[in-house]
Amino acid sequence: MTALAVTRATVLRALRDRTALFFMVLLPAAIIVVIGVTVSGVDKFRIGVVPAAQAGLAASELTAGLQDAPGLRTRTYATETDASTALRRAELDAVVLVPSGLDEAVRAGRSVAVRVLVEPSGSAGHAAVSSVSAIVADHAARLQAALFAARETAGDFDESLALARGAERAASPIAVRTETVNGQSDYLPLGYSYSTPTMLVLFVFINALAGGAAIVQTRRTGVYARALAAPVSARALVFGETIAYLLLALLQSLLIVGIGALAFGVDWGDPLAAGVLIAVWALVGTGTGVLAGALFRTPEQVNAIGPALGIGLGMLGGCMWPLALVPDWLSTAGHATPHAWAVDAWTTLLSRDGDLPAILRHLIVLTVFATALLTLASFALRRRLTTGRAT
Repeated sequence: MTALAVTRATVLRALRDRTALFFMVLLPAAIIVVIGVTVSGVDKFRIGVVPAAQAGLAASELTAGLQDAPGLRTRTYATETDASTALRRAELDAVVLVPSGLDEAVRAGRSVAVRVLVEPSGSAGHAAVSSVSAIVADHAARLQAALFAARETAGDFDESLALARGAERAASPIAVRTETVNGQSDYLPLGYSYSTPTMLVLFVFINALAGGAAIVQTRRTGVYARALAAPVSARALVFGETIAYLLLALLQSLLIVGIGALAFGVDWGDPLAAGVLIAVWALVGTGTGVLAGALFRTPEQVNAIGPALGIGLGMLGGCMWPLALVPDWLSTAGHATPHAWAVDAWTTLLSRDGDLPAILRHLIVLTVFATALLTLASFALRRRLTTGRAT
């Protein structure tokens, strides 16, 4: 009962701390939004579209096709000058100029060229031309079918184009299906599915580490010394604080999971595997926080060193960028931190449709980290409390 009383007091104190609640709830949510929006669509080409000055049906449909293409992020410009300026500023990968005489040329059976502007040194621009060319070719095939139908039936071109468009939507005779054979992604999915798991790993660790300041403050104010003067054992105090920090880590994890799933539609993969991973990572954070509370001498030391240490380990462990992008030696160094193993486990769950057996190796490594940290934390805090050096 004494250990549970310590747990209850610690949890209530943390929940009443507005600063702690800010770092536990609001800051992770804000960073999830920022990073999620930033990395969303990085796999799409940025295309500027200048519509035809006198746009008929064919020109309008080409413009709409470019704007609706799933592989492009398009922005419409009124003039070629504005679009070219944006291209020179590297705001765009390419600019598509829809010709004004497109409808007249098509009705007359003449060929017309669609100009695409790219920067000479922009590799993304030249790759974007392929995507634009595919969309233009698809539109040209539709126009050719409509022109043929109009000539054969002596009908109206606009009506024939509408029929060709309707037939294409009803049933496409040929479709392309892409399959990756034995493929495994080394990256988390882009968007919020990238930022939310990495922020869970980062902030659970940082908040647990920074929370060690509360243990230091409790030591300095003599609360532990007074508790030990009563019939309360040091083991009960250590156990109560450990359970409290574990509950806080789990609470923050559930909040981030809930925010990601409800607000941003993040799919956390296999529920059992995700739950076990979250629990093991909470144990890692708990061990870190209690150990910090036992080793540091002042709360100011924890507040100054803790966040910097947490961010540094998070960067090294792949919370800011995929370790698949860094040199091998840096990736190896990153896996000396528990963060890298946690991020790898989330990558397996979210990018490879993994389950509990698929992340078993990661869980074993994280369990070793958690066991080592919890053992050291328990020993260090008990030593602080029983050797007369509680402050």
